[in-house]
Amino acid sequence: MALMAVLESDLRALSAEARRRYPAVKDGAEHAILKLRSVSSPSELAQNEDILRIFLMACEVRSVKLSVIGLSCIQKLISHDAVSQSALKEILSTLKNHADMADESVQLKTLQTILIIFQSRLLPEDEDNMAQALGICLQLLENSRSSDSVRNTAAATFRQAVALIFDHVVQVESLPVGKFGFGGHLSRTSSVTGDVNRSMNHSESLDHECTSGGSSLMREPLTNAGKIGLRLLEDLTALAAGGSATWLRVNSLQRTFVLDILEFILSSYVFVFRMLVSYEQVLRHQICSLIMTSLRTNAEIEGEAGEPYFRRLVLRSVAHIIRLYSSSLITECEVFLSMLVKVTSLDLPLWHRILVLEILRGFCVEARTLRILFQNFDMHPKNTNVVEGMVKALARVVSSVQVEFQETSEESLAAVAGMFSSKAKGIEWSLDNDASNAAVLVASEAHAITLAIEGLLGVVFTVATLTDEAVDAGELESPRCDYDPMPNCTGKTAVLCISMVDSLWLTILDALSLILSRSQGEAIILEILKGYQAFTQACGVLHAVEPLNSYLASLCKFTISFSNEADRRSSLSQSPGPKRSEALVDQKDNIVLTPKNVQALRTLFNIAHRLHNVLGPSWVLVLETLAALDRAIHSPHATTQEVSTVKLTRESSGHYSDFNILSSLNSQLFESSALMHISAVKSLLSALRQLSHQCMVSISSSSGPTSTQKIGSISFSVERMISVLVNNLHRVEPLWDEVAGHFLELADNSNQHLRNIALDALDQSICAVLGSEQFQNNAPSHGPSKEVETRQADLRSLECAVISPLMVLYFSTQSTDVRAGTLKILLHILERCGEKLHYSWSNILEMLRSVADASEKELVTLGFQSLRVIMNDGLSSIPTDCLHVCVDVTGAYSAQKTELNISLTAVGLLWTATDFIAKGLLSGPCEEKEAGNLDLLSTPKQMDGEKREEQIFNRHNEVNGQTPLISVVDCDKLLFSVFSLLQKLGADERPEVRNSAIRTLFQTLGSHGQKLSKSMWEDCLWNYVFPALDRASHMAATSSKDEWQGKELGTRGGKSFHMLIHHSRNTAQKQWDETLVLVLGGIARLLRSFFPFLRNLNNFWSGWESLLIFVKNSILNGSKEVSLAAINCLQTTVLSHSAKGNLPMAYLKSVLGVYEFALQKSPNCSDNTAAKVKQEILHGLGELYLQAQRMFDDNMYTQLLAIIDLAVKQTMITNENYETEFGNVPPVLRTILEIFPLLSPTEQLSSMWLILLRELLQYLPKSDSSFQNKENEAEQPGTSDSIPDHARTKYNTPNGNAPISPNNAQASSRSSELISTAPEGIRSHLFAEKLIPVLVDLFLRAPAVEKCIIFPEIVQSLGRCMTTRRDNPDSSFWRLAVEGFNRILVDDVGKIAVNRGQDLKVSRPARLRVWKEIADVYEIFLVGHCGRALPSNSLSAEALKADESLEMSILDILGDKVLKSPIDAPFDILQRLVSTIDRCASRTCSLPVETVELMPVHCSKFSLTCLEKLFSLCSFDNEANDWNFTRAEVSKIAIMVLVSRCDYILNKFLADENYLGERRLPAARLEEIIFVLQELARLKIHLDTASILPLHPSLKGALAMEENKDKRPHLIVLFPSFCELVVSREAGVRDLVQIVLRLVSKELTLEKISTAVDVQKNAS
Repeated sequence: MALMAVLESDLRALSAEARRRYPAVKDGAEHAILKLRSVSSPSELAQNEDILRIFLMACEVRSVKLSVIGLSCIQKLISHDAVSQSALKEILSTLKNHADMADESVQLKTLQTILIIFQSRLLPEDEDNMAQALGICLQLLENSRSSDSVRNTAAATFRQAVALIFDHVVQVESLPVGKFGFGGHLSRTSSVTGDVNRSMNHSESLDHECTSGGSSLMREPLTNAGKIGLRLLEDLTALAAGGSATWLRVNSLQRTFVLDILEFILSSYVFVFRMLVSYEQVLRHQICSLIMTSLRTNAEIEGEAGEPYFRRLVLRSVAHIIRLYSSSLITECEVFLSMLVKVTSLDLPLWHRILVLEILRGFCVEARTLRILFQNFDMHPKNTNVVEGMVKALARVVSSVQVEFQETSEESLAAVAGMFSSKAKGIEWSLDNDASNAAVLVASEAHAITLAIEGLLGVVFTVATLTDEAVDAGELESPRCDYDPMPNCTGKTAVLCISMVDSLWLTILDALSLILSRSQGEAIILEILKGYQAFTQACGVLHAVEPLNSYLASLCKFTISFSNEADRRSSLSQSPGPKRSEALVDQKDNIVLTPKNVQALRTLFNIAHRLHNVLGPSWVLVLETLAALDRAIHSPHATTQEVSTVKLTRESSGHYSDFNILSSLNSQLFESSALMHISAVKSLLSALRQLSHQCMVSISSSSGPTSTQKIGSISFSVERMISVLVNNLHRVEPLWDEVAGHFLELADNSNQHLRNIALDALDQSICAVLGSEQFQNNAPSHGPSKEVETRQADLRSLECAVISPLMVLYFSTQSTDVRAGTLKILLHILERCGEKLHYSWSNILEMLRSVADASEKELVTLGFQSLRVIMNDGLSSIPTDCLHVCVDVTGAYSAQKTELNISLTAVGLLWTATDFIAKGLLSGPCEEKEAGNLDLLSTPKQMDGEKREEQIFNRHNEVNGQTPLISVVDCDKLLFSVFSLLQKLGADERPEVRNSAIRTLFQTLGSHGQKLSKSMWEDCLWNYVFPALDRASHMAATSSKDEWQGKELGTRGGKSFHMLIHHSRNTAQKQWDETLVLVLGGIARLLRSFFPFLRNLNNFWSGWESLLIFVKNSILNGSKEVSLAAINCLQTTVLSHSAKGNLPMAYLKSVLGVYEFALQKSPNCSDNTAAKVKQEILHGLGELYLQAQRMFDDNMYTQLLAIIDLAVKQTMITNENYETEFGNVPPVLRTILEIFPLLSPTEQLSSMWLILLRELLQYLPKSDSSFQNKENEAEQPGTSDSIPDHARTKYNTPNGNAPISPNNAQASSRSSELISTAPEGIRSHLFAEKLIPVLVDLFLRAPAVEKCIIFPEIVQSLGRCMTTRRDNPDSSFWRLAVEGFNRILVDDVGKIAVNRGQDLKVSRPARLRVWKEIADVYEIFLVGHCGRALPSNSLSAEALKADESLEMSILDILGDKVLKSPIDAPFDILQRLVSTIDRCASRTCSLPVETVELMPVHCSKFSLTCLEKLFSLCSFDNEANDWNFTRAEVSKIAIMVLVSRCDYILNKFLADENYLGERRLPAARLEEIIFVLQELARLKIHLDTASILPLHPSLKGALAMEENKDKRPHLIVLFPSFCELVVSREAGVRDLVQIVLRLVSKELTLEKISTAVDVQKNAS
C-alpha cells in the first residue's frame, strides 16, 4: 500500500536523523519498520500502537527536525484512520508541549495537526479533550511571541474548529443540514430590483429548510456534542463581552475576533438556535444583552468598541438576529430596530450612520424580512410600527437634500447619480475611513442618500413582489382580469400588501418625487421610475385608488415639462380632473423632451399596459399626458434634449428614434386594448370621449394656438377611439354606440375641421367593423337551429347599428359638405365591404333614391358612384325583395337631368341588372351556365314551342344544381320592369340616353334570350322590339331637318361663336336616324341568335314581312346609314342560319326578292349613297350564295346571275366616263369582281358553269371588222415572215415538188376568223382587265366536260384580248390575257399528260376544236405581236424587259410544255405550231441586209430563241426519258422545217457576204450563222427522225444498220451548203464549217484515224 511505503520512508528518514544523538529513537524506528512490514491495513495500524509511539517518542525529544517528521507522520496516520480513539489524549498532550516550542514550523505543524484531528474521527467527544484542543489554538493566537503567520493560522484554525464543532452538533442533534451563507451580509447586485429578487429567493430557501428539516418543536436535552457546543458558545459570548472563558480557560480575546465568530455562528446555524432551547436561551439572554450593550452610541465608549469595524460587526449581528430570529425575539428585535432608527437621526459620525443605513437598506430589500417585520410589528396593535419608522427615517435622509446648502445639495445629488451609474455598471462603491477630506465627505453624504433611496426602492419592490405573490396564490385578481370592486381581502399576503401601501405610500411618494425632480442621472432616474412603476402597478392590483391616482399624477408631471415652477408644485398634489388636462393642453408647441421625460413616458406606457383592466377613471390622467405627447410628436418644433443641444433637425439625428419609439409605444397601448376586459375598454373609450368633449366645449371660446392644441387633443382622442375599435372588432357590439355617438356629436359641430375629422373617423370605423371576421360569413342561413336564428338576429342588429349613423347624419343635417361626406363614406363602405351587407340594403337604397332627386350635382354624382358599385359588384349580396328597389333607383338616376354621363352610365347599369336577373339565380358557376346556353341554342328545330320553353327552365335550374333563390315569376317581373324602363328611355329627348337605352335593350335580349320563355319572347317582340322600330322610324321621318347650332362658347368681334357639331348628327332627323340604325342592329342580333326559335312564334311571318317592307323603304328612301343597316339586318339573319339549314326556302327567296327589287328600283342613282347601297347588296348576294349554295336550284342561280348582270349593266351605263375620269373601276364593279369568285356552282348546279363563264365572257372584247384589216396588213408580202421560193422548194418535198402543209388554206381561214373578232359593245378595258384573272380561276375550277365545252370560247376570248397589244402595248390587259392563256394551257397539257388522253367524258371533236383555237392564238399572237418593234413611248426599261420575258414565257410553254408533252393534238395542228415557231425564227434571215441593223435587239433575240426551239424539238438524248409518240411526230416535222431553215440561212449568208463585198455583215446575221453552225454540230437526232430526211437510199440503209444512235445525218443533207461556206471571209465561220465537214466525213466513215480523235474533240 502507498501508506505503508510512505510510513516506511518516513521511518527510515527518522532513523537516519536520530542515528547519532538519539539511538533509542533510531532503534525504535528500525523496529517499527520491521513491524510495519507485517501490517497490511490502517485498521491493523490502529490496533498496534507501537508505530504511533515511535512517532510520539520522536516528538518528545523536542528536536525540531524530529518533531516535524513525527508530527507529519502522526497527521498521515490520523488522516488514514490509523489511530485509535484512546491515543487522542496522549496526542493532545504532545501537541500542547509543541505549542510551547518557539519554532514557527513546529507551531504551524501543531495547528495543522489539530485541524486534522477536528476533521477526522478523532474529534474530541468529551469536554476536556475539546477544551484542550481549542486551548492550544487560543494559546498560539494570544501568545505574544507567535509570529503573524502563526497567529493568523491559529485564528483560522480556531474558526474552522468552531465550524466543525457546530457542524457536529447539527449532525448529532439531527438538525436540518443547511447553512444560509449570508457571509455576514448579502452582496448587492447592480439594481435594487435584483437585490429584492435575490433576497426573495434566499428567503424561500430558508422557509423551505424551516418547514422540511426536523421537528418544528424545540428540544430541551442535549447530547455531549450539543453540550460542548453550548459551552463553547457561552465562553465566546463571555469573551465578546470582555470577560474570561471558564471552559476554554482563556482570560481574554480580541472582541472583534470573537464577535466575528459569533456573527458567523448566528448566521450559519439558525436551526441550532431555533430548535435547541439551551442555545435559544443563550441567544436571548446573553448574546442579545451583549449586542444591546455594544449597540449603545453614547460618547463614553472608547477603545475597541468605538472602532468602525467593531460597529460593523455589531450591526451585522443585529441584522442577523432581526433577519433570522425576529419571530422568536420580538421584544429584542423591536429594541434593536428602534435603536437603529434612532441612530439615523443622531449626530453621530457619518460612517456610523452609513453603517446603520446599510443595515436598514438590507431589511428593505429583503422581502421576507420586511414582511415578517411588518407582520410582527406594524400589523400588531401592541407593537411599534417599526417598518413605517424605518421608511420615514430613510425618507428623512432623502429629504435632507432640500435643507442642505444649494451647492452642497447639487454636489451630493450629482454624487448620488454617479453612484447609481457606477452600480448599474457593476462597480461597487466603498467607504473610505478618512472623512476629513471634503470630497470624501460629499461622497459619504451621497452614499448615505443612496442607501436611503435604495431602501425606499427596496420597500417599493418588496410591496410589488408580495403583491405578485398574492396574485399567484389566488388572494388577488390579476390585473389582466376584469375591473370589479374588490370585496374585503382575507388572504394574509393581500392584507399585508394593502396595509403596507396604506401605511407607506405617501412617505415614499414624497421622497421619490423629490429625488426624481432634482436628479438628472440616467441610472438613478431609471431606478426611481422602476419604483414608480412597481408601486403604481401594486396599487392598481390592490385597487388602492388614492395611491394609484397620486402616483400616476406624480409620474405624469415628469413626462412633459410645465411652463413654470409654480405649475410643478401645484400639480404634485393635484388630483386627476379637467384642470390637469388644461395644464397639459396649454403647453407651448416648442417642447424639448429630456431623457427623464422619455423614460417617464415609457414608464407610463408600462403601467398602462399592466393596469389597463383596473385603471378605470384613472385613464383620464394617462390620456391627457398621451395627448400632449402626441401633439409633441407631431409638432415640427419638438425635439429631444440631445438633439436640441447639438442643433440638429429631427430628420438628420439618430435621437429622433426616441420619437419613433414613443409613437410606437403610444400606438401599441391602444392596440393592446384587445387584451382588456370589455368593461376596461368601455372605461378607456369613456375617458377618450371625456377628453374630447372637454376640448369641444371650450374650443368655440378660444382661438389661436390654444384652439389648435385642443383640436389636436380631439384628433388624438378620435384616432385612439378608432384604434381601440379596430382592435376590438371581435366584441364591437357593446362599444359601437359609444364611438359612433361621439363621432356624430363631432359631425354636428360648427367647426369645419372637426366635422372633417368626424367624417373620416366614421368612415374608418364603419369599414373596419364591416371588414371584421364576424361579417366574413354574414350570409343568411336557412335552418331551424335556434343558435343560427340568434346569431342572425345579432348580426342584423349589429349591421343596422353600424349603418344607421349614415342615415341619421344625412337626413338630420342641411350641410352640403356633411351630406357629401356621408355619401363618400357610403361609397367607401360599398367598395370595401358591400358584399358583407345583408340587412341594411333597404335603408341604403332609399337613401340613394332621395339623392337622385337632389339638385346638387356633387351629391348626385356621389350617390350614383355608390349605386354603380352596388350594380357592378353587390347585386349578389342584395336580398331578392330589394332587387326591384334597386332597379327603380337605377331608373331614377337614368332619368335625372342633372348630369348626362350619369344617365348614360345608369342605363348601362340596367344591363348589369338584367344580366344578373336573367340568370335566375343569385350565384352559380359561369362555365356551366354557358354550356347550358350552348345546349339550348343547339336544340333541334323540330321541337315545338312548349317543349322548348320547358327545356329552357329545366336546364336553367339544372345549371347550378340548386334551388333558385329568385323564382321564375320574380325574374319575369324584374326583367319586364327593366324593359319598361329602357323603352321609356328609348324615347328620351337626349340622343345619347335613348341610344344607350336601345343598345342596352337589345344587348339584354341578345345575351339572355335563351333564358326567356316563348310567351316572354312574344311579349318582347310585340311590346318592345317592333314598337321601338316603329317609333324610331316615325321620329326619323317626322323630325326636323334644320341644322342645330352647338353650345355657345363666347363672342368674337361682337358675334357669338358656337361649338362645331359633326355633319352626321347636326339635325334631329340625323340623330333619330342613328337611333333607327341601332334598332335595326339590335333586331339583326336577335334574328342572328334566335331565328330558329323565333320563327316558331305565333304571327312571326307577319312580323318578318313588315321588316321586309321596312327594309325596302329604307333602301329606297332612307339615308345611307339606315339603308346599310336594313340590308345588314336581313343579311345577318340569312348568313347566320342558311349554312346551318335553319333558314326555310321562303325566307331565302324573300330576301332575294328584296335585293332584286332594290336594284331594279334604283337604276339611275349614281350618287355615292346609291353606290354604297348597291355594293352592300352585291356583297350580300355573294355571301348569301356562299352560305346557302346548297339551297340554290337552277332558277335561283339564274336569278342571282341576272341580278348581278343587271347591276353590271346599270353601272356601266351610269358610270360611262368613270374610268376616264378616275382611272380605275367603279366601286360597284369592284364589288362585282369580288363576288364573282364566290359564285362557283356546286356539284348539283354543274350545268350552270357554262352560263356563268359565258356571262363573264360577254364582258370581254368582242370581234370587230377593223381587227381583220389590221391583221391582214401585218401579213402583207414584203414582211420578213415569207420564205423564199428556193428555200420553200427544199422544204416542201424531198425532191422539191409537193407542198409540206396541205392544210394551209384551212389554217389560214381559221386564222382569218379569229383575227376578224374585235372588241365590240363594251369599252371597259379596265373591268375586263380585272375580270380576266377571275375568269381564268373560275375556268380552272370547272368540271372537265363543261371546261372542254367552253374551252374554245375561253381561248378565243383570251386571244382577242392578247391581240390588243398592237393597239395598246402599254396596257396590262394583253399581259393578263397572256398569263391567263398560259395558265389554262399548262393546266390542260398537264392533265393530258396525267390522263394520257383517256378522258372518256370529253369527245374527240371537242378536243380538235380546242387545239384549233390554240393554234390560231399562237399563230396570230406569236407571228403578229411578238418579237416586233411596237410603238410605245411610256414603257420603262423594266416594263420592256417584263414584256420580253412574257414573250419568252409563251414561247417556252409552246416549245417545252406543249410540243414536248404527250398531247392529243392532231398532226396538222402540230405542223401549224411548228410552222409558227419557224415563221418567228425566219425574221432575221428574211430581212434585207440593209434593214437588219435597224431591227431592235429584242426582235433578233426573239427570232434566235425561236430557232433554238426548233433545234430543241429535233434533238434526242439517250439519257432522257421523255420521248413519246407526240414528241417523235413533232421531231419529224421539226427536222424538215429546221433543215430547210438552216439551208436558207447558210445560202442567204453567203449571198449577202458576196453582195456586201468588203463590208462586214450585221452582228445579228453573224450571231445567227454562228449559232446555226454550232447547233448543227451539236445536234443529234433519233433514228426515226433521221428516216424522214431526203438522203440516198444506200445512206438510209447504212443508218438503219448502225447500232450507234449518236448520228448526225442532217449534216449530210446540208453538205453542199457547207462546202460553199469554206470560202467565207469570216474566220469563225470557216472554223465552224471545218468542224462540220469533219463531222460529215465521220458520218460517211471517211475520216483519218489520226484525226478522228481531234474531230471528235472539236465537234464536242
